[in-house]
Amino acid sequence: MITISLCMIVKNEEESLARCLSSVKGIADEINIVDTGSTDRTKEIASQFTDRIFNFDWIDDFAAARNYAFSKATKKYILWLDADDIIKEKTAAIYSTKKETSLRSR
Repeated sequence: MITISLCMIVKNEEESLARCLSSVKGIADEINIVDTGSTDRTKEIASQFTDRIFNFDWIDDFAAARNYAFSKATKKYILWLDADDIIKEKTAAIYSTKKETSLRSR
């Protein structure tokens, strides 16, 4: 079965995070949010979608933060998005169909 962990690094993304996370509903089996020091409502918004919110002290190393986010993934595949990304409905339907097909073929 296809299972997907969404991994994101965020900081002060209250304006766009809910839209992004809403767009992955039915796609991501797990949402991992790695916050690098938000001072706005980013964590509060993220908590409406997941309890898997992790803090990462920013060390001016994007790769380190990304790899930390990936280390939190527990599903077979990783989906990486920025907070201002969205999955369009047509693409979400394709993901859902692939996941359902993989479940039936077991």
